[in-house]
Amino acid sequence: MTKSINSYKTIGEVVKILKLKSRNNSSSPTHTIRFWEKEFKQIKPKILNGNRRYYDKKNIELLKKIQYLLKDQGMTVNGVKKILNKNDPLNLDETLNNSINANTIKNKISNISNIVKSLKKLK
Repeated sequence: MTKSINSYKTIGEVVKILKLKSRNNSSSPTHTIRFWEKEFKQIKPKILNGNRRYYDKKNIELLKKIQYLLKDQGMTVNGVKKILNKNDPLNLDETLNNSINANTIKNKISNISNIVKSLKKLK
C-alpha cells in the first residue's frame, strides 16, 4: 500500500524526495533538513510522539525551494531568508522565473569550451 501524495511524510521520506546525500557516509542527510528547520522558521512539521517529524505537502514544497536556492542557485542562508520573508511566490523553474537568461547560458558554455580546449592542450 502506498501513501497518498497529500499524506504526511517522515523526515526519511523527505530526504528521498529531495534526493539529499551526506558528504561523508558517517552522517545522515536528515541533519540537513533539521538545520533548515532551525534556520527557516517557515518550516513547521508536525512533531508527534517520540519527537518524530511529519511534513505536509506545503512544507515539502518549501524545502524544495530552499534546496533550489541554496544548492542550485548558490545563495546564502541569509539570502534565502530574505526571499522567503518577502512571501512572494517562487517558481522553481529557473527558465520561467528568468533567473537564467541567454547571456548567462552563453557565458557558461564559453567557459566550458575554454576549459575543454585547455584540457585538450594538456594531452
